[in-house]
Amino acid sequence: MATFVLVHGAWHGGWCWRDVAAELSFAGHDVLTPTSSGLAERRALAASATLSAHIDELAGLLYFADLREVVLVGHSYGALVVTGAAARAHARISRLVYVDGMMAEDGQSMFDLLVPARRKWYEEATSGGVVVPPAPEALGIGPDRADWVADRLSPQPLATLTEPLAAPSFPPLARQYIRCTQGPLTGSFSGFATRLRDTAGWDVMDFDSGHDAMITRPLDLAAALVT
Repeated sequence: MATFVLVHGAWHGGWCWRDVAAELSFAGHDVLTPTSSGLAERRALAASATLSAHIDELAGLLYFADLREVVLVGHSYGALVVTGAAARAHARISRLVYVDGMMAEDGQSMFDLLVPARRKWYEEATSGGVVVPPAPEALGIGPDRADWVADRLSPQPLATLTEPLAAPSFPPLARQYIRCTQGPLTGSFSGFATRLRDTAGWDVMDFDSGHDAMITRPLDLAAALVT
């Protein structure tokens, strides 16, 4: 059995992995779903939340919980957090999985990766040092879960999105990219999947869902993470 650490993206918290975590736990795996500072139940810490703080928190979790042979999974913005932590704690990780991840290189911020239309949306959604959450429909959430998700999304501290990633190269690890193929955000991530298909050491999978696959298709996503 494996140890999974599931890292959420912008506006979310560990709550978004609830059903995926339950399925993995039922199958006998150990699962952790940390919430980054400034979000969800930790939103009181928004003023001090940065990308480097989120990376510090995740790397600290791997160390202080003495986790080894970890399957480290990052969704969307969480890809930057996962990559930054992997650069510091690669010896504790067996595999990296990116679910519709924003694939930054060392020195790039998440804002640097946005296609023009998305950058415009982010700029218009920014006020008072935070980016307000999008409508659940934009994340691929149907009417049956829209209220549940909307009630739990938090404003994203702007500093987490503008700070460049500090992730020097680290030894190769098994790497997988799961591209969600449905919904209005596909154009924001398809370029990453296309590039990685031609990159040695990457396994790229197309997954028939909107961006928040962990909420809309948790059982199938859990199965994809195990394979």
